[in-house]
Amino acid sequence: MNATLTVIRRYPVKGMSSQDLPAIDLTAGQAIPFDRRYGLLHGPAALDTETEGWRLPSDFFTLDRTEKLAVLQTEFDEATQALIIRRGGRQVSRGRLDQPMGRNLLEQFFAAYLAGIVPGMPRLIEAQQGGFGNSEEPSVTLLNLASLRDLEERIAKQPVDPRRLRANLLMDGIDPWAERGWVGQTLTVGTATLEVVEALDCTPGNDVNPDTGVADLSLTNIMERGYGHNQMLLRARVTGGGRIAVGDPVTPAE
Repeated sequence: MNATLTVIRRYPVKGMSSQDLPAIDLTAGQAIPFDRRYGLLHGPAALDTETEGWRLPSDFFTLDRTEKLAVLQTEFDEATQALIIRRGGRQVSRGRLDQPMGRNLLEQFFAAYLAGIVPGMPRLIEAQQGGFGNSEEPSVTLLNLASLRDLEERIAKQPVDPRRLRANLLMDGIDPWAERGWVGQTLTVGTATLEVVEALDCTPGNDVNPDTGVADLSLTNIMERGYGHNQMLLRARVTGGGRIAVGDPVTPAE
């Protein structure tokens, strides 16, 4: 039984909502194009917006510390680099991320929306290389939906929205937790190859309801009690570039 890729998802701005893609071209050594390409810095971290390279996760506004970000809906236009922000379906801000004036308009919105959370003016910055993931190495994350259903039905006893996990590649069609045996293996997805590096622990940001912006579920505690671990996602590096598309099989090497 092979897994099938059911969703390709990226997060153009770290901590903001996702964008689903029907297909995408992957490049060896890189994450999904434009995944976490931009980040919203806060407080002292925002004073130096010229710093290149990977930033600490604590430098950014993220869901584990800024839950109200979850109720914003963002739309990213790759062709124009425009970010549209909506709340409750109504547009509240728009600006081009590749232009200073566009970023300034968006930053003014975030300054008002996040007023009082941390001192200083929020600053939107672009990663000079790759993106602002939670690892220094450009990576993609995978989620087995069968494992999530097992968590819902046997342990949590309630729905667990996959958006909480903020994975890039969602797959289905294999047994629950079969993916835990893939660490160290190579996967073929479409014409790309991925090397599974590790299983990832859940984070406090995964507790935030993507519809309400409320941290209403302690995934770490629930999983520790039910399974003795709290690892829901796999992290993989792209070792061979190629095109992946929804519906492609996800096949571990023999």
